[in-house]
Amino acid sequence: MNNLSSITKNTYAWVILSFIFISGCSTTIPDNLVPVSVEQVEHAQAWEMQGKLAVRTADDKFSTNLYWLHTQSSNELKLTTMLGTTVLSLTSTRGDTILELDGKTYTDTDAQRLLNRITGWTIPIDALPLWITGQLSSDDELVSQDAQNRPLSIVNATQFPPWKVDFKSWQTQSGAELPRLLNLKRDDIRLKIQINQWQALAPEDTSVTNRPQSNSSEPSL
Repeated sequence: MNNLSSITKNTYAWVILSFIFISGCSTTIPDNLVPVSVEQVEHAQAWEMQGKLAVRTADDKFSTNLYWLHTQSSNELKLTTMLGTTVLSLTSTRGDTILELDGKTYTDTDAQRLLNRITGWTIPIDALPLWITGQLSSDDELVSQDAQNRPLSIVNATQFPPWKVDFKSWQTQSGAELPRLLNLKRDDIRLKIQINQWQALAPEDTSVTNRPQSNSSEPSL
């Protein structure tokens, strides 16, 4: 059993509760960034999101709160309980990655490799910032799209078996259109990501807009 699985087994009560309640993350936006509105997600110089992550593998099934702060040079990812306790923290800046899990700290130059080595997860960390915002990388194959030319399904074959991503629903946040619910599938792992709140960010000299309110129910598998 991997380290993250052990934690979720030992904190079974909060896993059950996290299927019922939604809790925001208390992480603070860096002082040099402020909320802004954008017409398209790709115009955002940086963004933060709060939502839910539901995971199912051959051995485990659980859900956590998800926080992600993405900039052009860094990523900060946190998984928290409904009470705000951080279960996992993954910070990557210009190739240096730090993973904090179960009171221990691990480092590597590759975020995806580090997460897989310590937790046993093969979650596509490098591609997720694009998928969360409804964008495709050069390695993604578009399988289908809707009448508004938004992706419905894509396949990424950089790993084998490949990742299949289904964009189940869309929403408008910070003035831009982006997914609300995504299903990811690869071999025997299933991920469901729900974006409850997404906020575009820009340097502080940009005009500030109010943050959107979170008003969604969490995913279940």
